[in-house]
Amino acid sequence: MRYLPHSEADRDAMLAQIGAATIDDLYADVPAAARLEGLADVPLGQGEMAVERHLSALASRNLAGRDAAFFVGAGAYRHHVPASVDHLIQRSEFLTAYTPYQPEISQGTLQTLFEFQTQVATLTGMDVANGGMYDGSTATAEAVLMARRVTRRGKAILSGTLHPHYRDTTVTMAEMSSGAIEVLPPAITAAEDIISRIDDDTACVVVQSPSFYGELIDLRPIAEACHEHGALLVAVVTEIVSLGAIESPGAQGADIVAGEGRSLGNALSFGGPYVGILATREKFIRQMPGRLCGETVDADGTRGFVLTLSTREQHIRRDKATSNICTSSGLCALAFSIHLGLLGGTGLERLARLNHVAAVKLADALATVDGVTVLNDSFFNEITIRVDCEAAKLVETLADKGILAGVPVSRLEPDRPELGDLIVLAATELNTDDDRDRLVAALNEVLPC
Repeated sequence: MRYLPHSEADRDAMLAQIGAATIDDLYADVPAAARLEGLADVPLGQGEMAVERHLSALASRNLAGRDAAFFVGAGAYRHHVPASVDHLIQRSEFLTAYTPYQPEISQGTLQTLFEFQTQVATLTGMDVANGGMYDGSTATAEAVLMARRVTRRGKAILSGTLHPHYRDTTVTMAEMSSGAIEVLPPAITAAEDIISRIDDDTACVVVQSPSFYGELIDLRPIAEACHEHGALLVAVVTEIVSLGAIESPGAQGADIVAGEGRSLGNALSFGGPYVGILATREKFIRQMPGRLCGETVDADGTRGFVLTLSTREQHIRRDKATSNICTSSGLCALAFSIHLGLLGGTGLERLARLNHVAAVKLADALATVDGVTVLNDSFFNEITIRVDCEAAKLVETLADKGILAGVPVSRLEPDRPELGDLIVLAATELNTDDDRDRLVAALNEVLPC
């Protein structure tokens, strides 16, 4: 066949060369539940219009955030994105640009990366940031690998505050290098004892604030304990808007900040793309993964921008590279920068206040519902509730009523039945009083379930 050039003999030869018996062996590490057995349930051959109708019917089964009372968060938050952001990033010089290997013809792209780095470093309270990562989870994993290189130690402690997806991604990537990963159980409030676990073999401690459960974590005592033992504190931020209201991780003593910036400039889009961020202290800059854009002057003294301190395998020997990140979500990073530039510092602070006010109203409203307990002692725009029934079932029931009532923790922690009655809900500036009233009314109607 034209697009399947390899014969059965070709495939057998390649499998034999790598020591695999069948093609299925190549997917052995993918959980069985995530693999599709056989062909998808779609027609094998139809005309273009029939295919369009079929795909449209499938798409119509989705409940979009704009069409429902939306309280979903857990690392993906729905915010208003100004129309000017999309208008600007769709200009051809931005939309078609790729990795700027030739600085003399890529000054615009390089400058946007430089501005993005500057914004991220300022928000996180760090000295330097790179030009972007794939997403927050892989940025966290890269931060752990970076901490191992800096400290020349292997042990990493993952706090129970960490998003389960970030935790699992970090464990998967860290298993490919030497060193132990200590994963603490979920910490719904800030009451976990992580400091006593830090010792002289610890490379880093990873803590998320606001946590996966919405709780605000004081990073200072953890940072002090890390530094007493020569370890680094990796602070994770999944909701970048929170930094408009909360003291930056850098000011609290973090050494590396990893996280997700999708909330600024980028729509949810049913799952991506995302805008990973990574920032650190200047003394660790040579161990920072990804690409770094620097400011310089040319032979005539004119300001210019270049890629600098490049430690990707495309620039140096593979065994000396800090990562194999071949690109980043550059267009998404530009959208981030445009949105943040439109807001400015004052605008970001105001947006953060609007988010917090919306969350306070949500928490107050939920506290009036019999069968609902708000668990947080503190929060920014996300809270965790305990309900008197199976959380996943309740969320599905409310979805049928046009209300996306958060994320049941069991969806992300299927092996922890004790968390089966918890729901994480987020409130942003897009939530209205009517949205909250609908949620409360629906809960009162279906509880207990």
